Amino acid sequence: MPTYNAPLRDMRFVMTEFVDPARLRSLPGCQEMTPDLVDPILEEAAKLCQEVLFPLNRSGDEEGCVLENGVVRTPKGFPEAYAAFRDGGWAALACDPDYGGQGLPKSVALMFEEMMCSANLSFGMYPGLSHGAYSALSKHGTQELKDRYLPKLVSGEWTGTMCLTEPHCGTDLGLIRTKALPDGDGSYDVTGNKIFISAGEHDLADNILHLVLAKLPDAPPGTRGISLFLVPKFLPTEDGRPGPRNAVSCTSIEHKMGIKASATCAMSFDGAKGWLVGRPHKGLSAMFTMMNEARLSVGIQGLGLAEVSYQNAVAYAKDRLQGRALEGAKHPEKAADPIIVHPDVRRMLLTMRAQVEGCRALAMLVALEQDVARLHPDAAERQAADDYVQLMTPIIKAYLTDVGWDATATGMQVLGGHGYIREWGMEQYVRDARIAQIYEGTNGIQALDLVGRKLGAHAGRYLRRFFHPVMAFIERAGEDERMGEFVLPLSKAFGRLQQCTAEVARKGLGDPFEAGAAASDYLRLFALTALGYAWARMAEVALEKREGDTTGFYDAKLTTARFFMTRMLPHTSAHAAAVMAGGAVLKELEDAAF
Repeated sequence: MPTYNAPLRDMRFVMTEFVDPARLRSLPGCQEMTPDLVDPILEEAAKLCQEVLFPLNRSGDEEGCVLENGVVRTPKGFPEAYAAFRDGGWAALACDPDYGGQGLPKSVALMFEEMMCSANLSFGMYPGLSHGAYSALSKHGTQELKDRYLPKLVSGEWTGTMCLTEPHCGTDLGLIRTKALPDGDGSYDVTGNKIFISAGEHDLADNILHLVLAKLPDAPPGTRGISLFLVPKFLPTEDGRPGPRNAVSCTSIEHKMGIKASATCAMSFDGAKGWLVGRPHKGLSAMFTMMNEARLSVGIQGLGLAEVSYQNAVAYAKDRLQGRALEGAKHPEKAADPIIVHPDVRRMLLTMRAQVEGCRALAMLVALEQDVARLHPDAAERQAADDYVQLMTPIIKAYLTDVGWDATATGMQVLGGHGYIREWGMEQYVRDARIAQIYEGTNGIQALDLVGRKLGAHAGRYLRRFFHPVMAFIERAGEDERMGEFVLPLSKAFGRLQQCTAEVARKGLGDPFEAGAAASDYLRLFALTALGYAWARMAEVALEKREGDTTGFYDAKLTTARFFMTRMLPHTSAHAAAVMAGGAVLKELEDAAF
């Protein structure tokens, strides 16, 4: 049977030692974000995830969701678990106190988000969509809409969705056919069909608020004609209770490879009453508030699944007896040695560990900049932080979900045949992880976003938010002899990234196909370099704090950092070679020959 224990020690490390905690506490409303406040929150979050959510993970996968007479029933135990989540105030963690939120920074909520994804990804989908709806509505909704709906989202009494995809269009949202007709009283009648709507219908909350993309009668063609509407499942009464049923219904639920306890719905809007969110024809920009946050959260899904897969692979490798160590028996008193003595098993485990801890650190860097972008009193500081978040969003979404897939598959490999058997739990993590590379914009789309939008944005301003700190770190840390084994590999990888960035910019300006051909390898090159930067910084902290540490934590950090630098960061050479090779070979084969 699988197990899960929240990695609280490493979470505390990235929050209080890897990033500068003083920077967070300097932000308005964050002055009290000390370990005395944050640690108990994380400990209680761990209890919820380990004791309430994790035990429902396998049973929820096996039972799945059921559609009965237009109502989706979630698996046994899910309604009670959601009640515990709601009553514990977890939905309000990072929300505005003006609407009942606790006002915690994103960088703190991130750790809870990871725990939920490790413990029960399907369950985490329901509050995850709600928080995205909260973000879009809080930024773009009228004051009347915010006053009416945000307190319900913050309390967890009501949940939210994001309704974009239609049967004939996914990424190309300019093709949507859903219409919204003015009703004369400030509301609109919304008609159309949406598919792949996570949490579109369920029995966890009293009401569901759908954020729906649709087109007004005078909409210009393409994405310039998209508007965003809030369409509740039940129309609220004057006292804020769910009232009459709106003309929105779930027509079917998808039968999926994974996340089976998350209701993925086909939704029908038949003249449903809705309200405009943001300006007419500017719905896509409003929805991107939700989508960008969702993309970062999907990256955390990959991280969470990688963590729980790693934990179970390590436990199995320490327990499973098979063969003898190549250099001689390590445990001669036993019939065989545990498989953790074998080089290839250790390679797999160290790869997973380096991926997980590196990605957690990188995600924390981005989360802290989200807090700065939202809270810093200086406009220039907010802009700089937002630039960094914009640049790193496609990298976090794509690379961390790739890591989720790689690490869950590797974890299953460590268990061998037992990993392929349901009772060990590893095959579920593989199935659950696969969707994260697809939804909220496929990873190929993220790579195109990186090279097509982010590299050249504002004359390279986004890039400078990453490049300049890395260059400064290499120059400063390179003066410390102890850091040589970490700084030199980082410097080489960073040089490759700089060279490939110039090449992609040069070729892409004249031929967009060239930029597209390089995109996926370029994103991986960028991500690995960013992880190299994170690992070098973590190594610097570990070198300073290892003396006197009796737990072995910092020594383990240094060993994992060395593994990353010597066995994983060199992969940047292959990605750089692929980028520099150009896209000509992708054009050579005629379509008919495929």
